[in-house]
Amino acid sequence: MFWEKKLAQWVEEVRNRADLPARLVLWSGQQYDFGHFAAPQVTLKVNSAAALPLLLEPSLDNLGEAYVKGKIDIEGKLADIINISYSLARSTVTNASKLARVRRYFTHSKSTDKRAIQYHYDVSNEFYKLWLDENMVYSCAYFENGDEDLATAQLKKIDHILTKIQLEEGQTLLDIGCGWGALVLRAAQKFGARCVGVTLSQNQFDLATARVKAAGLQDRIEIRLQDYRDIHGQFDRITSVGMFEHVGRKNLPGYFRKVHDLLADDGVAMNHGITSSDADSGETALGGGEFIDRYVFPDGELPHIGLALEAAQRGGLEAVDVESLRRHYAHTLDIWAENFEARAEEARKLVDDEKFRIWRVYLAGCAYAFEHDDVSIFQIVCRKAGRSAKTLPWSRRYMYEKPL
Repeated sequence: MFWEKKLAQWVEEVRNRADLPARLVLWSGQQYDFGHFAAPQVTLKVNSAAALPLLLEPSLDNLGEAYVKGKIDIEGKLADIINISYSLARSTVTNASKLARVRRYFTHSKSTDKRAIQYHYDVSNEFYKLWLDENMVYSCAYFENGDEDLATAQLKKIDHILTKIQLEEGQTLLDIGCGWGALVLRAAQKFGARCVGVTLSQNQFDLATARVKAAGLQDRIEIRLQDYRDIHGQFDRITSVGMFEHVGRKNLPGYFRKVHDLLADDGVAMNHGITSSDADSGETALGGGEFIDRYVFPDGELPHIGLALEAAQRGGLEAVDVESLRRHYAHTLDIWAENFEARAEEARKLVDDEKFRIWRVYLAGCAYAFEHDDVSIFQIVCRKAGRSAKTLPWSRRYMYEKPL
């Protein structure tokens, strides 16, 4: 009786504040409507009373947990499900302020970072192949015209990066967090660079190494299973794509100092990473960050772009160009989520039901977050601080020159 009364009150509050095209169906068959409609766009089916405490505190974290643990099932188009989830979280006024942002800190030792990376990236190469492009580029694509397919947009992203850093034949390139090797392969094949790529993922290391061998580029590319903090030497160019999210906010100056120390005096580096749109705490709103930390990216921390730029300066680097690719990542994630849905049955055969549910809502939820500016992504081109201004290009025109 207690839960039934609380549930009815909550549904009434949501209906009055948001009028959502969604229906709640209990295990008993009892129904509650969150709005006024002829037919619901989304139906939340509650499988047991164990889900009710989570539903009555509908942060994105709680809703996500209820779904991935099988306490609720959700029917409807995936985009509608994500929209309703955000609306439910926002419409519960008593929680909206509490769930906004709570700053979290993690140890980020070499051992904990390795475990976190392997947890996320070592699901299986076959799993990622289902929904990534043929080169398995797991980062924001670059849609120069907006109508490119994913594979084309990913190659354009890599070329955009390598052109931005003015990579030339014979130069040395370090790629921190090299994934399955797409960037270093492109850098060697199209730009004539000599490359080192590092990753903490065993699966990525194995496949990237095999791809280098298949391409006959062992003399130009070295793939290492190595922490960036253990790298020595100097490189003409350094790239880091989708990696600094794992570093930790308090460790960012040290991360950029390491990039500084590895960079040649006249070298160029580029950091491509996700940022929070919250300048105060750096957390994503409504419990989304807590869900991602528990189920997707353990120990991940997103800085605001202002904090990232400050950390780069503290690390001895001057930011000479900053570009937002938020629209591009929203579109990339839409495509990934569509690919995942299209090959859902194959994905179910590769992972258990909980992992399947995690990735299903994660990809679609991230697409929503980038679309609505809950998070963003920036490419920051850097060089060592204190160099003469006369060594800088006069304009950004060179960034849009087509590689040979």
